[in-house]
Amino acid sequence: MVSGVAGRYASALFDLARENRAMDQVGRDLDAFDALLQESPELQRLIKSPVFTADQQLKAIGAVLDRAGIGGLAGNFIRLVASKRRLFALPDMIKAYRTLVADAKGIVRAEVRVAEPPSDRILSEIRAALRDVAKAEVDMDVKVDPSLIGGLVVRMGSRMVDASLRSKLNAMRVAMREAR
Repeated sequence: MVSGVAGRYASALFDLARENRAMDQVGRDLDAFDALLQESPELQRLIKSPVFTADQQLKAIGAVLDRAGIGGLAGNFIRLVASKRRLFALPDMIKAYRTLVADAKGIVRAEVRVAEPPSDRILSEIRAALRDVAKAEVDMDVKVDPSLIGGLVVRMGSRMVDASLRSKLNAMRVAMREAR
């Protein structure tokens, strides 16, 4: 379920992409823009700062899109968002679009946090285990969180499994205090 400004824009884009049979292409283009956004503090400042006028944002975003080769529905969508002064909500719009596509395809999203980057073999084992539990295809978002010390934390829908060494050590610490 998506709501708010981001949800409305994402729903409109999703409907348009579905009608034009371009859901995957739009998703790839949005992912490419999101990757640019993640690696560029200047681009993040451009979309979040109210100091820039709509015209300045539109010109700058247009240049970024042209240089990245992002066009079609996704490019037009991002330009529209810039012209409406809604760039601050673009990351949430991209997230909401991904959710709509996953729901339409019956894909379950899972967030997996691990203490260190896993090997491909470990990733495929985790994906297979999650697929067995979900009884559906699983799209994993893997994040490295060294504070876990070891193990992993999986969040899939409203379910969460914390098999991290940090939480086991915390549980042991609490048990030791209660034993005193």
